[in-house]
Amino acid sequence: MTPLTELAQNAAVGRRTAVAAAGGALLVSTFGGAMAAQAAPLETGPAKMNSVDLNALTSQARESLSNAPVVTVAPDAELSVEKSAVSVVSAADNEDYQAELAAKEAEEAAEAAAAEAAETAAAAATVSTASSVDVPASAIGNSVISIASRYIGVPYVSGGSSPSGFDCSGFTSYVYGQLGISLPHSSSAQSGYGTQVPASEAQPGDLMWTPGHVSIYAGGNTMIDASKPGTVVDFRTIWQSNPTFIRLG
Repeated sequence: MTPLTELAQNAAVGRRTAVAAAGGALLVSTFGGAMAAQAAPLETGPAKMNSVDLNALTSQARESLSNAPVVTVAPDAELSVEKSAVSVVSAADNEDYQAELAAKEAEEAAEAAAAEAAETAAAAATVSTASSVDVPASAIGNSVISIASRYIGVPYVSGGSSPSGFDCSGFTSYVYGQLGISLPHSSSAQSGYGTQVPASEAQPGDLMWTPGHVSIYAGGNTMIDASKPGTVVDFRTIWQSNPTFIRLG
């Protein structure tokens, strides 16, 4: 019997023996009491998870409902809606509206009258201070004379037709042009426009023509024109012996 056989016979149940031989010697290592490891049993149901207690929520909801205010309506209650009459008045029959319109129109008329009076006064002041001759009162407020007066002092420029400089026909065509009356830049051509009137019927604002020159009649014995080189636009005494008066517009 060898030592290994004896060791194997004496081994207790459940013990394991390891034998190793090294350099002709016998080395025995014995581990006793070692039991095979066993896996933990698996749960057969679903894994546990954090969940909401539905019963608790249901209980809270019931409590909230029981504490909520309750509106009780009698079975025989009736719903009534108040009705009110609506009346429609036309603008023409609305006295307040018509009074407001009348007041607004009166205010606008007053403002227009004041503006016109101021313009007339300004034109009169311009004529009286800038003119070298006495201008008839009939010229004050005349639309043509009022526009022409704005350019008193503008120098005569041959071929000129703007506020930077005028010649005679350039001046008249520019003034009447602001009233919507188109005239050519030529004194002889302008004589063929409008309607000729006798001197006894001439009015301020009529065109006044003589061969080689054209001006604007200002009433009485006065005209306004761009006369000749070295002069400026101004009111002057009529020097022509037999001018032709032309009514435009």
